[in-house]
Amino acid sequence: MKKLRGEEDFELKKEYDFSKGIRGRFYRPKKVATTIRIDDDILLLFKKLATEMKTGYQTLINAALREYSSKKIKQKSIS
Repeated sequence: MKKLRGEEDFELKKEYDFSKGIRGRFYRPKKVATTIRIDDDILLLFKKLATEMKTGYQTLINAALREYSSKKIKQKSIS
């Protein structure tokens, strides 16, 4: 593994002063919380699939929406 310049000279201090720090200053969420109304049978389907695939149902819904939107974008670019 390649070492960076001065890597061997770098040491952490025993204590840092975060008293003037701002929590979450550089945090930018990649997801947005929202509320949508979904038919019960569709939600149950995604939850069942999520259990079988051992993943989250919201992850599956997001993937389905992403696939649908990419197909629509391709159709528009072809037209």
